[in-house]
Amino acid sequence: MANDFDRRTFLKRSGAAALMSAPAFVSARGANDKVTIGWIGVGTRGNAGLGWLKEAAGDKVQVTAVCDTYQGYIARAKDRVQTLYGNTPATYVDYHDLLKDKSIDAVFIMTPEHLHHSMTLAALAAGKHVYIEKPLAHTIEEGAEIVKAWQKSGKVVQVGTQNRSSSLYKKAKEMVDKGMIGDCHYVRAFWYRNSPNNDPAWRYVIPGDTNEQNTDWNRFLGPAKKRPFDKHRYFQWRLYWDYSGGISTDLLVHQTDITNFVMSKTVPSTCVASGGIYRWVGKDDDREVPDTLSAIYEYPNRFHINYSCYFGNDHFGYGEQFCGNEGTIEVLNRQDLYFSPELLRGKASEEVKARAPIHLNGRKDFNENDGAINHFRNFIEAVLGQAQVIAPPTVGQQAAISGHMATLAYKSGKKVQWDERTEKVRFL
Repeated sequence: MANDFDRRTFLKRSGAAALMSAPAFVSARGANDKVTIGWIGVGTRGNAGLGWLKEAAGDKVQVTAVCDTYQGYIARAKDRVQTLYGNTPATYVDYHDLLKDKSIDAVFIMTPEHLHHSMTLAALAAGKHVYIEKPLAHTIEEGAEIVKAWQKSGKVVQVGTQNRSSSLYKKAKEMVDKGMIGDCHYVRAFWYRNSPNNDPAWRYVIPGDTNEQNTDWNRFLGPAKKRPFDKHRYFQWRLYWDYSGGISTDLLVHQTDITNFVMSKTVPSTCVASGGIYRWVGKDDDREVPDTLSAIYEYPNRFHINYSCYFGNDHFGYGEQFCGNEGTIEVLNRQDLYFSPELLRGKASEEVKARAPIHLNGRKDFNENDGAINHFRNFIEAVLGQAQVIAPPTVGQQAAISGHMATLAYKSGKKVQWDERTEKVRFL
């Protein structure tokens, strides 16, 4: 048993198994064809994503169009595409105009979450493959509509819960499936951050040239409540309920999703949540989403997630702890995986005692920073017919439901229950 679980053998065997189990696909494209990409939303993450796609599949793609409602982001993205891909992309303010371009095969949507629903539906109706950032949508109902539209479309859709493409989390799942931690009924997940008092979380820098002329405020608002132009809401949208679920859908979703993946779960039965705005409070503070949140999830079949997030201390960082009766797996900061057997003060079985501790590092063992590059590559390979996406809309909706349940529980102060039959929540 000891040899079955030592670090070197584990790496070798699990890698070979993954290769052998990879599905075989035949692409309908020519060997030299490239996937043409339209990019919707080129702010902070969208701009970074242009580089990630080049690293992930630079020889298989061409970014031919970019779209944003802020002229400064459009200009920056145009330059970045010219530098990375060697061509000058078409530029758009209205994503509908981009979608009319029949030469575009696929779109990446990296916009505020309140726009995900309308943009994804429009992209599918236009016959495009879609990479949509998490959360899938701003509400449970919107997510359900996206799932139905995708199922009818025949198109490839990948939801941006990129942890599923991380080699570390794939190893964690393999270890759980091998029985290395025994029965597991409890997972602790946490995401702790900190910022200086003069640089609060999600108060992103607003470009100095910002005005109503170079930002299309009405297109930014989309289906949200109409308001006078507000540059804070425009660039710091994560702080306001109209455009964001805050911690619940921006951070928590990643961790409930990856717990679902590792532990083969789907949607929790109930959620309770509490927290509030505890830091950086002042007379000019107009934030709506909390900077401190705790959520407790109960799943069918005796399974529990204890989640916490706080923006006032980063000592413990980010991670998940899968607590089994025979061992523990910790994945920390998307970079380190630790396995520790439960020795029960020397009373563990000989089988458990034979399991050596394991430490895997993402950069050292897999040459990965996190799963984003792999996730982009997986999407492009699926578009080319060479793979299946690891996070289709059904999976993205399951993850989003967890986040929306936490938001609803927090805002209502009540326990929220998911009804699998009606696919709706109710308040207890």
